Amino acid sequence: MNQPISLLLVDDDHHLAQSMADWLHEQGMQVAVASDAAQARSQLSSTSYDILLTDLRLGADDGMDLIRFSRKAHPETAVLVMTGYATPDTAVAAVREGAFDVLTKPLIDEELALAMDRAMAQRDIAKENESLKKQLDRRSGLENILSHDYRMLKIFDIIDNVADAKASILITGENGTGKSMIARAIHGRSSRRGGPFVEVACGALPDTLLESELFGHVAGAFTGAAVDKVGKFELASGGTLFLDEIGTASPAMQVKLLRVLQEFQFERLGGTETQSVDTRVILATNENLQQQVASGAFRQDLYYRINVVNIQLPSLRERPGDIPILAEHFLREASETSGRPINGFDADAMDRLQRYQWPGNVRQLQNVVERAVLLSRDADLTVEDLPPEVLGHADPLAVPTPSNDANEPSLAPRLGDVQGKSLRDALEGPERQIILQSLRRHNWNRAATADALEINRTTLYKKMKRLGLDDPRLQFSS
Repeated sequence: MNQPISLLLVDDDHHLAQSMADWLHEQGMQVAVASDAAQARSQLSSTSYDILLTDLRLGADDGMDLIRFSRKAHPETAVLVMTGYATPDTAVAAVREGAFDVLTKPLIDEELALAMDRAMAQRDIAKENESLKKQLDRRSGLENILSHDYRMLKIFDIIDNVADAKASILITGENGTGKSMIARAIHGRSSRRGGPFVEVACGALPDTLLESELFGHVAGAFTGAAVDKVGKFELASGGTLFLDEIGTASPAMQVKLLRVLQEFQFERLGGTETQSVDTRVILATNENLQQQVASGAFRQDLYYRINVVNIQLPSLRERPGDIPILAEHFLREASETSGRPINGFDADAMDRLQRYQWPGNVRQLQNVVERAVLLSRDADLTVEDLPPEVLGHADPLAVPTPSNDANEPSLAPRLGDVQGKSLRDALEGPERQIILQSLRRHNWNRAATADALEINRTTLYKKMKRLGLDDPRLQFSS
């Protein structure tokens, strides 16, 4: 059952006020009466009303002051003004102060009833808008993360719980699982969302450049440092700094990171002045940091510092039920971008997509969908529009046939070379040779090499660093 409308009537004319109150009672309203501004402020201080109906002239008091008081104390209360001395300027001034409407005395019953109905309808719309805004805020930051999988739904709950925590968050998962999107979602749902979100790909930079990138430098710190530079930690102050591929950090860089994550203080490269920042740090890696700690490649104290909250993203092959909604999303984007009307994948094509193992995860799925949209001749996508690896016709991880060039060593590892090694260690040799050959073939143009190998440049830089291919002397060797 709906609650009756509550109304505070303020008028210094006692007989008029009582007459109006009686009529309003007959309309089913709960009415309180005040004879001056002081009494009205006292009642507004202790009680919230749906409507404030006030005269503008209250003896020595100004009704405008009461309107301002009401808007500050109870902004949700609808204010109606009545006056026997209304002018256009009076009405404009009252509305500017927050009144919903200005009525002229003597009041007509129907006019007053209509004004109250409109005021309450406007208030209901405002409440509905606020409710919708809260629902949008509830989803804010997650709008680009599509999933029905229970693992991802649990991650959404974790994001809610840790969004405003100051503790460091470590996001782990394979390449292409969406670590950057999760970091942005955490930032978008936190109280820091009005601040900057700064992302750094640690694996793409050598140590000297990474230190300058993170902490900044002073003029003269190294050759080419002509002016002072502000680092990413300072740029992200008041917001969030996302450090991707933190597992590639060198031991020296790990020491510097440990200090700044503990104290949020540091010195710029080549400087002596200590900088303090208010930066929330989120880190990500596709490496197994526990194994790196055990092998001594990653500092144990830094690992425990950054692993306060660990969000593990499942691979796409672990959540095949999400493939249809993801594919549909990427299809709509690609269709709009290319200007090609596409209906979607047929049942056989979708079945193939769901049975494929997706070593490149969501990023690879997006590429496959974009390719299908661009190359398809029909509005309905079929298995004919899928690339060979998805159909099982080729293994994208297979070692290429050895070159006939006598100067290029064979890429196929011998069985004796791989016995007792992990899969990653066994593949390092062939992977290094593939990348090295492609770099030489493209005159060490990294962008062209990344395109030829069908990987992004950040991944190429990271692999070059891990495999020792970032040494400039290699460019001049035979």
